[in-house]
Amino acid sequence: MTSAVMCRGLVYIYRLEGYDVVALGGVDLDIAPGESVALLGPSGSGKSTLLSLLAGLLRPAAGRAAIDDIDLAKASEAELARMRATTVGVVLQGAERNLLPYLTAEQNVRFAQRGAAAHGVQGMPSPRDVLSLVGLGVRGKLRQRPDQMSPGDRQRLALAVALAHKPGLLLVDEPTSQLDTIARDEIIAALEGVRKLGTTVVVVTHDPEVGARMGRQVTIRDGRVGAEGQLGEEFALVGRDGSVHLPPEILAVLPPGTRLRVHAMPDGTVSLVPAVSTLEVADAAR
Repeated sequence: MTSAVMCRGLVYIYRLEGYDVVALGGVDLDIAPGESVALLGPSGSGKSTLLSLLAGLLRPAAGRAAIDDIDLAKASEAELARMRATTVGVVLQGAERNLLPYLTAEQNVRFAQRGAAAHGVQGMPSPRDVLSLVGLGVRGKLRQRPDQMSPGDRQRLALAVALAHKPGLLLVDEPTSQLDTIARDEIIAALEGVRKLGTTVVVVTHDPEVGARMGRQVTIRDGRVGAEGQLGEEFALVGRDGSVHLPPEILAVLPPGTRLRVHAMPDGTVSLVPAVSTLEVADAAR
């Protein structure tokens, strides 16, 4: 079954050198079943933290997050482990972190399926079919260990392991980092193939070209959803608290701290006009 994602006011705080650091400061996000979504943003913006929260690897400090009917804040550790074995596939950044180095490609997938079967998952595809889905169905590659593979093939194997139990949601962190253009395009094609078969796909990436190939782009800025893009067009979002993250090119004209007058126009548009202080008016009159 294809999965949906819901976040409301999601907050995550971590400790750094004795101080509380807000990694996510109120994320609101809905992802419909069958969507492919890229989470974009600079390093430290919170996009990987958001992915880890959706995977149940971190616990939110406040707010709500759910995968289908699974409440990620209230679920027990056992329930979250079951979710990752049955409903959600996770690929951590760095393909090697997702693989057992002493097993072949086919054995890595089979090992993942054993864990899913222990949680009652039935009707899983054969390991060879899973590997074929990501382009590793060639006989010679089935028996290769991760250290015998190219970086692109290791990343594809990490995807295969995450897809071994036919998850409804696939979460992938930086799947194309350190790959050449050909390998990158192969990974993107594999992700699109997975989506077409009914899996919701969420990818963290710093690469705008990768983001543009996904159906929807969500930009995380300063721990919140700052903008969304579809069909090559970017939109600013009004948060549930009324806040708006302006695009960088607008911030160059209206830097943080600028006071604005907001006018609703008769045609339904909204005008933002910098407010001129009384001191500035007095200075201009001199």
